[in-house]
Amino acid sequence: METIHWYNFLAAFFAGVFLLNAIPHLVQGVSGNAFPTPFAKPPGRGLSSPLTNTLWAFANLITGFLLFKASKVSFDVNLLLLVFLAGMLTISIISATNFAKK
Repeated sequence: METIHWYNFLAAFFAGVFLLNAIPHLVQGVSGNAFPTPFAKPPGRGLSSPLTNTLWAFANLITGFLLFKASKVSFDVNLLLLVFLAGMLTISIISATNFAKK
């Protein structure tokens, strides 16, 4: 078994954040709906085009995938898996709170 370092936990957490964040942007983008992104005016509050959302979703997917690989998350290391899921839960709560104000 490989040694797990602190940065594996950090990568696992942010892999969860980026992978889950891709979902609403991809769904809205391929549905043809405008949706907030960091590129909107004002950032995160204004609406971006469906194409921007689709591209942002894929940027999140690629980043999340690379972080997931770097984190060494597996079913053999339960704590890393829990940290990965904690990242997903964190961005879910932040998004739900933020988009409820929209």
